[in-house]
Amino acid sequence: MSRRIPTGDNRIRDYCEACTYIHYENPKLVVGAILEFEGNILLCKRAIEPRLGYWTLPAGFMENGESTQAGALRETFEEAGADAQIEAPFALFDLPHISQVHLFYRGKLRSSDLNPGPESLEAGLFSEATIPWDSLSFESVRQCLKLYLCDRKRGQYPFHSVALEKCSEDDQR
Repeated sequence: MSRRIPTGDNRIRDYCEACTYIHYENPKLVVGAILEFEGNILLCKRAIEPRLGYWTLPAGFMENGESTQAGALRETFEEAGADAQIEAPFALFDLPHISQVHLFYRGKLRSSDLNPGPESLEAGLFSEATIPWDSLSFESVRQCLKLYLCDRKRGQYPFHSVALEKCSEDDQR
C-alpha cells in the first residue's frame, strides 16, 4: 500500500499499486437517544474511556447491518438496560475534527426500570433541575440536552443539524 491521490479522486488514500485497490477511511457514525420517562431524562454514567465517570446520553458506534434507529435502541439497552421507543430523529452533530457524526433520536422509556450494562457505572432519570451539567461527557451530549429542553418548553421538536468544529479531545467516543 502507498499513500497517494488515486486517479479521479481528490484526497490522499491508501492505495495498492499492484491491484489498484483503494482503502477508504470514512467518518464513524455514533447513534443514540434522548429519552424521557414522566418528564425525566435518561442519563448513563460511563464505565469506559473516554470520559470514564462522566454522564452521557445512551449512545455509541453504529454496527454493520443495523439501522440508525436500531443502533440507538441497542445502545440504550446495552448501557441502561432500558426498554425504549423511538419517536423521531432529533439532532445531528458533525464533528469533522474527529471524523465522527453523532445522530440522536428522541423518544420515551416504556418504564423506569433500569439495569446498567458493563459500559455504565449507573443509569438514572434526571429532571431538568438535576442534570449534572458539569459532569457531562461530550459536547454533542451537552448541546443535544440544551436543544431538547428548549424545544420541550416550546412543545415543538424540529430536527437540528449542528457542526461542532472545535471540541476538546475528550469528545471522541
